[in-house]
Amino acid sequence: MPTELESTFTALVGKRVSIRLHDPEGGFRDIVGYLESAASLRNRHGELIEFSHDEIFIWREVVVKK
Repeated sequence: MPTELESTFTALVGKRVSIRLHDPEGGFRDIVGYLESAASLRNRHGELIEFSHDEIFIWREVVVKK
């Protein structure tokens, strides 16, 4: 059964998001890009970055100004 966060991220596939992840060495790291799936995004360099929902500290959808 999908978690609430997984369901939310599935609905946001194709949208631009900013996600702050807990870094294993301590602290945080940010990833920004377009969601490719509920657990991966493509950054501005074209790299596919996979993440676990357990690593997420906070996230938000990045609204593109027109």
